[in-house]
Amino acid sequence: MLATRPYPGDGKKVSLRYIPAMPVTPAARCVPGASSTPDVRPSAAPSRARDLADRAAELDRRMRPDPRPDAHKVVVLALDGVYPFELGIPHRVLGSADGRYEVLSASVDGEPVRTDADLTVIPGHGPEVLARADTVVIPPYALSPDPAPQALTALSRVRPGTRLVSICTGAFLLAVGGLLDGRRATTHWALTDYFQELFPQVELDAGVLFVDHGDVLTSAGAASGVDVCLHMVRQDHGSEVANQVARRCVVPPYRDGGQAQYIERPLPPASGTGTGPTRDWALQRLELPLSLDELAAHAAMSTRTFARRFREETGLSPGRWLTQQRLRRARHLLESSDLPVERVAHEVGFATATSLRRHLAAEAGVAPSAYRRTFRAQGPVAGDVRDVSTTGSAR
Repeated sequence: MLATRPYPGDGKKVSLRYIPAMPVTPAARCVPGASSTPDVRPSAAPSRARDLADRAAELDRRMRPDPRPDAHKVVVLALDGVYPFELGIPHRVLGSADGRYEVLSASVDGEPVRTDADLTVIPGHGPEVLARADTVVIPPYALSPDPAPQALTALSRVRPGTRLVSICTGAFLLAVGGLLDGRRATTHWALTDYFQELFPQVELDAGVLFVDHGDVLTSAGAASGVDVCLHMVRQDHGSEVANQVARRCVVPPYRDGGQAQYIERPLPPASGTGTGPTRDWALQRLELPLSLDELAAHAAMSTRTFARRFREETGLSPGRWLTQQRLRRARHLLESSDLPVERVAHEVGFATATSLRRHLAAEAGVAPSAYRRTFRAQGPVAGDVRDVSTTGSAR
């Protein structure tokens, strides 16, 4: 069992002193009537605990040293309904860069902030600290019909030239402030339709993990905050430092593909009329080279009528629909089986593995092998840490 207690400090930074339970000796386990409490001198446990705490504190100082005098100042602006996971990402990632960044948190009014979980956070600063920031990060928050005017007022404190970064729904605040007008941006894939409806003046790219304009960066949902923070480290200090930070955070320094590979694509519901029965029939025969003539014949329609009805019901041409369903089946096989890529291609109706690779790359921005590594239901492959380039956006 693991017990914790606050470690006395200066009130600004609290660490935890870990006190491990003492192990039960073999004799205590085996001898009838023996006590389960080991025979340890009273002074031994506190001494051992102090030693472990000192070693842990030293390791923490090495992994997350205090900011350097010339550290880049990052302020994470916590809005009402902030998501706690993403709120912590800049602190963990940028704070692991050997003191190159000073990461602070702030609220729009200096008051505690309610999160979307069952907890409240107390940022260390009010909005005044934004005027001293080199980078401002806006983590996601629970969307409301009208953004808090205080949030926009807080953003107005930011100096010209300050780098602005959003994670997930943080892009909505940047868009409300007009900071994304005429620019390419991204947000969580599930919110793309809503975002485009609200901000048609923004060029939304739902297929990438992040977009970097230099002064403004937007990233997709949740863990893409890690990607964009590592990207900032890479841009500011190079690949070697970014790779070191990634290892400390136990994350890959670069993820293949964009968020397109994570988008859910459920099957459109078939109906008992129109082209629905033919779609059901085709789904049972995806491995066959189904032609438009065969599909139309099954539906007892002319090819022209079938193609028109099919598009009216699905929004897609028959050929495009077949490709999507073959890719959907291929993704499932890559996730759930050990079949070689060539066999997967054959099972879903692609003539060659090359054809599968080309279509999957076009849809998800990733190769079959990389997709399988990402989504297989098994543990991570040890040592799969590669060097990264310093390109400006997710590929």
